[in-house]
Amino acid sequence: MKVALIGATGRAGSRLLAELTQRGHSVTAIARHPEKAASRPLVTIQRGDVGDAAALAPLLQGHDAVISAVRFADSDPAELVGAVRASGVKRYLVVGGAASLEVAPGVTLLSTPQFPAAYRQEATRGGAFLDYLRGVDDLEWTFLSPSAVIDFGDRTGKFRLGGDQLLTNENGSSISFEDFAVAMVDELEKPAHIRKRFTVGY
Repeated sequence: MKVALIGATGRAGSRLLAELTQRGHSVTAIARHPEKAASRPLVTIQRGDVGDAAALAPLLQGHDAVISAVRFADSDPAELVGAVRASGVKRYLVVGGAASLEVAPGVTLLSTPQFPAAYRQEATRGGAFLDYLRGVDDLEWTFLSPSAVIDFGDRTGKFRLGGDQLLTNENGSSISFEDFAVAMVDELEKPAHIRKRFTVGY
């Protein structure tokens, strides 16, 4: 496939770029600082900013799918979705957050007392982004939430998928960026969560 990856130099974006190219997908890597993007086969690097939707849309044209891996605090859902619409691409996948996942019926991770204050703004914006997407019916969107803890680690390919509830085990709730990327590209190749949010964890 031809994939446009917005935020290709970030923590999630860099691992998605590696996973996509490893599987043979052709990627347009879009970043505010393209000089940070690693040059590799199958990758075309472009300068782009989610704050400039009018300039972003032409960069997305001609792709089979768009993956967004940008901070929610830096993006506006209406502008970003508008850029995807304007590009004519129908498949849109979003690197989501864990805070909007439920830890009990009707109780989100964000609403628990122990949720770190330092992440509250980003988490709140992520929940608002998901709410906005749930009102979008003209794009084939998917929002993938990680577990509570996501960090660099191993690519095992062994994980569980869930819906709107936080996945936990005896060691807590976690996923590596590498396995998160596996789950995202699996969804890209074999869509199973069109116009849905799902989650991944060990």
